[in-house]
Amino acid sequence: MATWRPDPSFYPSPRMAAKAPRETLAYVAAFDPERARPDAIAVVDVDPASPRYSQIVGQVDMPNVGDELHHFGWNACSSCLCPNAPHPHVERRYLIVPGLRSSRLHIIDTKADPRNPKIIRVIEPEEIAERANYSRLHTTHCGPEGIYVNALADRDGKAPGGIFLLDHQSFDVLGQWEMDRGPQKLAYDFWWHLGHDTMVTSEWGTPDTFENGLVPEVLLGSKYGRRLHFWDLHKRKHVQEIDFGEEHQLVFELRPAHDPTKAYGFVGCVISLKDLSASIWTWYRDNDRWAVKKVIEIPAEPADPELLPPVLKGFGAVAPLVTDIDLSMDDRFLYVSCWGTGDMIQYDVSDPFNPKETGRVRIGGIVSRATHPKAKNGALNGGPQMVEISRDGRRVYFTNSLYGAIDPQFYPEGIDGWMVKLDVADGGGIAFDEKFFVDWPKGHRPHQVRLEGGDCSSDSYCYP
Repeated sequence: MATWRPDPSFYPSPRMAAKAPRETLAYVAAFDPERARPDAIAVVDVDPASPRYSQIVGQVDMPNVGDELHHFGWNACSSCLCPNAPHPHVERRYLIVPGLRSSRLHIIDTKADPRNPKIIRVIEPEEIAERANYSRLHTTHCGPEGIYVNALADRDGKAPGGIFLLDHQSFDVLGQWEMDRGPQKLAYDFWWHLGHDTMVTSEWGTPDTFENGLVPEVLLGSKYGRRLHFWDLHKRKHVQEIDFGEEHQLVFELRPAHDPTKAYGFVGCVISLKDLSASIWTWYRDNDRWAVKKVIEIPAEPADPELLPPVLKGFGAVAPLVTDIDLSMDDRFLYVSCWGTGDMIQYDVSDPFNPKETGRVRIGGIVSRATHPKAKNGALNGGPQMVEISRDGRRVYFTNSLYGAIDPQFYPEGIDGWMVKLDVADGGGIAFDEKFFVDWPKGHRPHQVRLEGGDCSSDSYCYP
């Protein structure tokens, strides 16, 4: 795993990462919502010069069933070049793949044959519970102290959820990250500002409120996550909490600015209890404190109740349901997945407090069922969900499944999986690549996407 020179996919700054070679493969988490067959990491050919472009060209199956693979990541990335905790002589080689439902962690080697990765280790939930007291693993990030993994619950499935560390060479569970968690109880996503020594975490809920689907009483009672938490990254200490208010529920995906000198980032809020709208908020440094400002509001769309799933019939509208966001490497374009309406929206966020819409496509959607030029089925379901951007910002990939127990609440007929790609025009604007449509094999649904060599949500940087 050690190399004499830094891995060529590590870059000291986002400016340099944006000049990286184009990706030729994408790794995609695929899960079985029925939990009857093993989940898998599929390998998709994304090289337009390849005869197998837009096809699944490899796959590694998990050794168990019922994992519900979720937000996986690399063992090492550009943060290895940071001067405060340097370990540049490791490779971006292993995928760290968590099972949200099983609490199992898989270590997958991609080096020998990138199209046919191999599982080299499985860390069972009992080991994670014993060493870190956590379960329901959600997201992984490579960072300056090793591999960070967050979990939505403690070992018993209760609050608090939090973060633990893996050694980046042995993959041993080192232990719980937090030294002083303060008022934080719920967990969802996490990211950081390395230049400002700050961790940011968001909230969802405990397993009893999501593993069998969203619970209407919990949602309408404003008991899902609605807060951001800010931490001293070095001291591992909670320093500030921001409550978005009872109206706002499911404060989810975090995307800090890539430039480490910029003290701001974006977070999506899935739904407003007032009008079903979704929103994007900017967090930022305000003197010696952190603050937030709502900068985008996406309204619900009126719809015939007969076309709506039971959970929305009484409202007579389709909620946008912003379930993922991603930020281009130059911090210019923010991509917002509207899983309910079927929109993928591109905003110019050069001014993070005044975003401007610059592009929009529609595919799937609860009512729209918009299609794709290459799709054989003229009425697609699901909608834009997990989104990933190439390092140069010219290509955007996304899939259409959210979570096994929640998918049927909004798409009762079930979701037929797909993956698509957008091309980004100079200066903004997006359009479907008409040659790229992966009609996902039945029995699995696609979720998180990771790109060969890194992407816009895989790495963090210590130099501007």
